[in-house]
Amino acid sequence: MTRPRLYLASASPRRSQLLLQIDVPHEVRPVAVDESPRTGEAAAEYVLRLAEEKARALWASLAEAERMPVLAADTTVALEGEILGKPAHLDECRTMLSRLSGRTHEVHTAVAVLHEGVVTARVNTSEVSFRRVSRHEVDWYWNTGEPADKAGGYAVQGKAAIFIRHIAGSYSGVMGLPLFETWELLEPVLGLTTRSAPS
Repeated sequence: MTRPRLYLASASPRRSQLLLQIDVPHEVRPVAVDESPRTGEAAAEYVLRLAEEKARALWASLAEAERMPVLAADTTVALEGEILGKPAHLDECRTMLSRLSGRTHEVHTAVAVLHEGVVTARVNTSEVSFRRVSRHEVDWYWNTGEPADKAGGYAVQGKAAIFIRHIAGSYSGVMGLPLFETWELLEPVLGLTTRSAPS
């Protein structure tokens, strides 16, 4: 087994899969923080704060001997500046997806890397455009089980892909871990390199 090079402060299987996609072995160590937005907090500021708080929370829980770099992330959906959380029940999912139906919204994902007590972070913002989605389709989608733990009530990599007309930005960012920004943050910390195949 390849030795992990960092801790992932997230229980999201999607984030773990994306890290493996760029060959970064890691150990999953989820943490819990209060995810309530603050009054007047912009969506990009909100995800940045939460990613940094998650990274610091995990770092603080580690014994000195087990410390290695920590990566944390947070994603939210915003419509006209309003943060849309995770629907707790069908009515909330109906409300969210009916608002997103036929419109373009923003997905903000922050990535924070904590190394030797110092946090560096980036925010990726993408635009996602939905086609019109009927109430029947929303009810069907809720019953798949996908929306319940997803910001904005949908998963871009899941069945909700049939609702998405266009994405401007980072597909991996909409999934929950923008790989461009993640590589930028990890490259100096882990000494990552890309090598061309021999000619």
